[in-house]
Amino acid sequence: MIPTISLGAGALAAHKAPLLALALDDTTELTDQVRELDSALAGAISRATGNRDFRGARDETLLLSGAASGPRMVLLIGMGAVSDRGGSLRRAAAIAARHASKLGVADMTWHGGALNEREVEAAALGLAAGAWEYTETRTQPPENERRTPLGSVTIAAESSPAAARGLANGHALAEGHSLARRLAMMPGNLCTPDYLAETAGEIAGRHGMKVTVWGRTEMQEEGMGSFLAVAQGTPQDPKLIVLEYNGARNGGAPIALVGKGLCFDSGGISIKPPQNMELMKFDMCGAAGVLGAFEAIGRMKLEVNVVGVIGATTNMPSGTAFKPGDVVRSHLGKYIEVVNTDAEGRMVLADLLSYVRRFNPVVTIDAATLTGAVVIALGHTATGVFSNDDALTAEVIDAGKRAGEPGWPLPLWDEYKELIKSDVADMKNAGGRAAGSTSAAMFLKEFTEGMQWIHLDIAGTAYSETDLVALPKGPTGVPVGTFVEFVRGRAS
Repeated sequence: MIPTISLGAGALAAHKAPLLALALDDTTELTDQVRELDSALAGAISRATGNRDFRGARDETLLLSGAASGPRMVLLIGMGAVSDRGGSLRRAAAIAARHASKLGVADMTWHGGALNEREVEAAALGLAAGAWEYTETRTQPPENERRTPLGSVTIAAESSPAAARGLANGHALAEGHSLARRLAMMPGNLCTPDYLAETAGEIAGRHGMKVTVWGRTEMQEEGMGSFLAVAQGTPQDPKLIVLEYNGARNGGAPIALVGKGLCFDSGGISIKPPQNMELMKFDMCGAAGVLGAFEAIGRMKLEVNVVGVIGATTNMPSGTAFKPGDVVRSHLGKYIEVVNTDAEGRMVLADLLSYVRRFNPVVTIDAATLTGAVVIALGHTATGVFSNDDALTAEVIDAGKRAGEPGWPLPLWDEYKELIKSDVADMKNAGGRAAGSTSAAMFLKEFTEGMQWIHLDIAGTAYSETDLVALPKGPTGVPVGTFVEFVRGRAS
């Protein structure tokens, strides 16, 4: 549930919310507004900074309470040495909302100084992200033990047309992130291919988009042998989901967003170790990213055409499952030798990348929790970025930077093609441990000839197994922000 976020000017001491959060950098210099508040608090803030009880370090917090006048509680939040003000404000806002939720306050005021349009957007997105919780499959505690959820936040800033646009865009992005995180957090028995298709239909209905959903029968008729090989071990009907958003005034080729939607990945016959296998419910974060991006794009009414293509299924071991040594024919007509059934996401994406050609996209971006190897290479900080176009790589990495979703380019040289050579087919679906994320991207590249294409390996960034301070452990919303920022950058 996203809190209601609004703009409100005036003296900080006059805000009636029980909690006032202040974002300060490591200089701990107080604005005129904060100095007025400090006077109302009998100098409590200036004493805390002067005594170095609060130094403004990144993520540092100090809660002040018990003042005779002004807000009941004041939370100081450190931003550290600020180089990216929007990113720092977003993070400080998320931390503020998380603290408000822990304190059980229903209303909060947040102040980060004078804000431009983009900074209002960043603050709104951070506040919504920090307040987000997934409670649908958890029994609520007794009423007398429940914390009041954060229901409304006032950003203490002057209202203007630019600020109003920033707030609206922040809310749109927050709705997209929230939707993606919710889908990712849902257990695999609830977030099924059918459920993803239903969600796409709801997005289309809200925003006047076109949605198309195919099942196993339609995909068989289309010749999607690579995708269907992955799906043949599960009784659940796989789904090819297509969303079309037509926002450009003068028509034009669409941007294509493609997402891997493995609602659960056991590894199939090449079964994964049992430890942490429950995290494989997150193997649909690419698909969640596409759906979240379309929710945000629809709310922002961007003047651009976008098509989203999702392949949703589960990878399960059974008597009908595909197995190592099988050879299947892809939608593009190329033959694939299966050497590892746990390299299934690239097989789904291969047919999606072939299918999306019918829309003649100006550019295609796919996102997938594709390889553990990218986590070894980049950890959980950066998304792996692979492309056949250097300028496109720079454009996407810049979009990710603006969204607070950093990416890093990895090589896609012809020499790596040797890793996926097969003795019996056009290629094999895995190239071994060495350069594992690159060999997976090389496999995808085989289905992108003639396309401007980029691949995002989000296995290390789509979810976290630890608390991230600004966000709890679990789904992060990546790659919603990168998708939306890229599309926004291409909008007329």
